[in-house]
Amino acid sequence: MMAKCEPWVTLGRTLDVARASFNDPDYQIFIAHSEDELLGFLILDVRGLAGAPYIKSVGVRDDVRSRGVGSQLMAHAEMICRSGGARDVFLCVSSFNPRARTLYERLGYELIGELTDFVIVGASELLLRKRLPL
Repeated sequence: MMAKCEPWVTLGRTLDVARASFNDPDYQIFIAHSEDELLGFLILDVRGLAGAPYIKSVGVRDDVRSRGVGSQLMAHAEMICRSGGARDVFLCVSSFNPRARTLYERLGYELIGELTDFVIVGASELLLRKRLPL
């Protein structure tokens, strides 16, 4: 049985909102679990931005954050991108989510752009890119 720990992602999204993307055939969904407990998920759009993969969403249960779940999901998605021949992978992180931004930067993502007032007035979505090793 899955523990109820929401929201899983920022911007007020819940797991149920993220589930709507799970049925999109253009997205690849990666699930982190321990036995039958869902720990987190990652939604990857392999078509992404100008043909480069885009990580659409990452969610990790509140009670298992800082235990490597997000890092493992990211590493798996990057491996899939590399195996598909991608040179870059992109994602956005909200300016009010410094914890996630710190994780992404630790994993090698760099800020390449800022979309001000894009989703929430007064906040920005920060576009990050990681160059994947050949």
